[in-house]
Amino acid sequence: MSVWPDTKITDLFGINIPLVQAPMAGATTPEMVIAVSEAGGLGSLATAQYSVEQLRDALRLIRSGTGRPINLNFFAHTTPPDDPDRQTSWRSYLSRYYLEAGLDADAAVTAAGRAPFDESFLSVLEEFRPEVVSFHFGLPKTNLLERVRNTGAKIISSATTVAEARWLADRGVDAIIAMGLEAGGHRGNFLTHDMATQVGTMALVPQIVDAVDVPVIAAGGIADGRGIAAAFMLGASAAQIGTAYLFTTEARIPDVHRAALATARDDNTAITNVFTGRPARGIVNRIMLEAGHLSDLVPPFPTAGAALSPLRAHHEANGRGDFTNLWAGQAAKLARPMTASELTKDLARTALQRLGHGGRPMPDNGAQGDLF
Repeated sequence: MSVWPDTKITDLFGINIPLVQAPMAGATTPEMVIAVSEAGGLGSLATAQYSVEQLRDALRLIRSGTGRPINLNFFAHTTPPDDPDRQTSWRSYLSRYYLEAGLDADAAVTAAGRAPFDESFLSVLEEFRPEVVSFHFGLPKTNLLERVRNTGAKIISSATTVAEARWLADRGVDAIIAMGLEAGGHRGNFLTHDMATQVGTMALVPQIVDAVDVPVIAAGGIADGRGIAAAFMLGASAAQIGTAYLFTTEARIPDVHRAALATARDDNTAITNVFTGRPARGIVNRIMLEAGHLSDLVPPFPTAGAALSPLRAHHEANGRGDFTNLWAGQAAKLARPMTASELTKDLARTALQRLGHGGRPMPDNGAQGDLF
């Protein structure tokens, strides 16, 4: 008999702990995915910054380290058409920073973007057959989605409003991530781009629970057991946690990002589009303050980052994060450095204490080691 008050997600995904480690492009590593899944949660690999071959290599490593369920996450955006005028305006605005840093503002720059889900990524899914596939920014085209479903994977996606949740439910997703305004990283919005009307986790989760018939995963501002327990009280069947995993030893982030996380507060993050062209929450730094958190100058997602990359590299080399996307949610202050396995088990233990379980050992059901 499960010790959790709701088992819809654990039963659906075949996991022990109703906890999804958020897929965070660039920061999530195969080692993190392995550690979380082996601890009983759902380890998630963000694929948007991988090439197809890099993804295959990562999945080979993951499958060699765990046979437990994993989640592969993809972006469902559409690559925008070329907009030379917008790019020129953005480069012109940034030229002052190039001059200050002694960099050539006219030099050609290239930077890794974020690849949308397509046939090539689908072929990797069909080869490796992950247990769960998640999407950000809606869902891919119907023909691609059906082929994902044919692999046997459970399909989930993020909603930032009730309308987005209903849209996803109408298209047959197996579960919905209710992504509150507090969450770090890219917003999952796709029906609205109005950041002024985005909803906090506390208000969003119960309204989505009431609006759809599929299980709901709460996300945003959850970094400890209290937040997970609260998510269950609001009707969620699981929690997705991202920022706390940035503090783990398995996270791959620059030193300036780790330093910023160590001093994160409840009031020093903001939603910005300056790094990629889409709204995302991160720790406020120089370029956000001076360009404006949400700027009309910024080219469309994901093309904005190329012009920033030389500035980011220059300042990171000098120990500064002035031009680095320091993604973090509003609850970063609650997180503590530890391994991803330790974090997963600690989150389960403290959540169950809050839920009245008292921290007694959970049944193993295939997870490695004792939870508590």
